[in-house]
Amino acid sequence: MSGHLRYLGHSTVLVEMDGVRILTDPLLTHRLGLLHRHAEAVAHLVEDIEIDAVLISHAHHDHLHMPSLRRLGGRPRIIVPRGLGAMCRRTGHDVMEVAAGERFNVGGVELEALHAEHDGGRRPFGPAAEALGYRIAGSSRLYFAGDTDLFAEMAELAGTIDVALLPVWGWGPRLGSGHLDPRRAAEALLRIKPRVAIPIHWGTFYPFAFARFWPHPLGDPPHDFAREAARIAPTTEVRVLAPGEATKLGR
Repeated sequence: MSGHLRYLGHSTVLVEMDGVRILTDPLLTHRLGLLHRHAEAVAHLVEDIEIDAVLISHAHHDHLHMPSLRRLGGRPRIIVPRGLGAMCRRTGHDVMEVAAGERFNVGGVELEALHAEHDGGRRPFGPAAEALGYRIAGSSRLYFAGDTDLFAEMAELAGTIDVALLPVWGWGPRLGSGHLDPRRAAEALLRIKPRVAIPIHWGTFYPFAFARFWPHPLGDPPHDFAREAARIAPTTEVRVLAPGEATKLGR
C-alpha cells in the first residue's frame, strides 16, 4: 500500500502508511511559553482526522505538549517512554509505556522503541524518563529520531531504514548537548544509510521578542544539512519540507 508523510513543524510529523495514521511529538499551538510559531497553523490538518497512534519521544515541553494531546480527536493510543504514563493519562487517551528495545503493533504497522542520546526528563519538577526514538515498519521503513545526539547503536539501523526523520537544530540561536546540528545529522546518515532523509526540529518556534530583529530565524539549518549530506553521504536523498508540506513514501 502507498503512503505519505506530512511535516507539521518542529518534531511533529503525520505518517500515513498501510491504512494507519501515526503522529509524532504533536506541538500544534501558536505559543509555548516564550516561544511562538513562525509558520502556518497546522492544527486543522490533524484535529479532524482519526489518529491511530501518537509517538512521544521524551518529556520536554516542546515534545510532550499536553494541550496539543487534548486537541486530538478520537482515541489515539499515546505511546510514551516508561515513567510518563500517569501524567499522559490525564488527557483521557489510551496510554502505553515503552522502553528501548520493545516492539509493538498498530494495525499492520510494527513499531520499535529505540535509544536516543538525550536527557528526556520533564523540567523542572516533572517525572524522569529516558528519551526514545522509534522505528516504524510497514510497506516503508521510517526512523523518527526524536531529539538525540550521535550514538554508536545508530549503525545497527543500516539497511533497515527507507526514510530518516532527523533533527537538525532547535528553537534558539545555540544548541545544548544531546542534539544534532546540520553537520552531525549528516554524520548520522553515514551510520543509518537511509534512502531518504527529512530534516525536522528547525525554524518553527523561536522566542517571541526575537521577531523584531530576527524576522526569518533558523531557516538555514535544513539547507546546511542538505549540503553536508551531499558532501559526505551522497547516496541519501535529502527532502526539505516546509511545515505543512507532504512527500510520498515507498521502498
